[in-house]
Amino acid sequence: DLVTFSGDKLLGGPQAGFIVGRRELIAAINRNPLKRALRLDKIRIAALEATLKLYRDPDRLGNRLPTLHFLGRSEAEIAVQADRLAPAVDALLAPHGFSVAACPCRSQVGSGALPVDTIPSAGLRLTGMGGDAPDRLSARLRALPMPVIGHIRDGALILDLRCLDGDAALLEALAAL
Repeated sequence: DLVTFSGDKLLGGPQAGFIVGRRELIAAINRNPLKRALRLDKIRIAALEATLKLYRDPDRLGNRLPTLHFLGRSEAEIAVQADRLAPAVDALLAPHGFSVAACPCRSQVGSGALPVDTIPSAGLRLTGMGGDAPDRLSARLRALPMPVIGHIRDGALILDLRCLDGDAALLEALAAL
């Protein structure tokens, strides 16, 4: 009866591992000599404490913890952002042979924590001429000074906007192509 989970990812704190469970099992783990090598330093403990204190005020948690803020955005809110961004991004990418349209998509919640769980989102669908056009564009976007990360689905590069905080940074990055 042990459970392990991460302190970062969905919790929103520093990178750390938790082991929780029955007292006697935790005591056995504490007796293992490897425990000393795996313990947290004081800075991570302080950062973890600060993160956990945010959970005392659940009504303000989404405003104070970016992870939960982005996960809590509604599909409708993100769709408005996609509709607003699509023409500007299309104007930036048209000279490179790509067209852009707003589209529904699904956000992957967490890789290790929830590897298959997704939530409704919205994004930009970037299509170009040629079968490998999305792969080429994806590589160019990842190589930018501020990388832009998307995923390829059905012959298009999809940029999920769930975690985009404002439009300016994306537009500035794409203008650098």
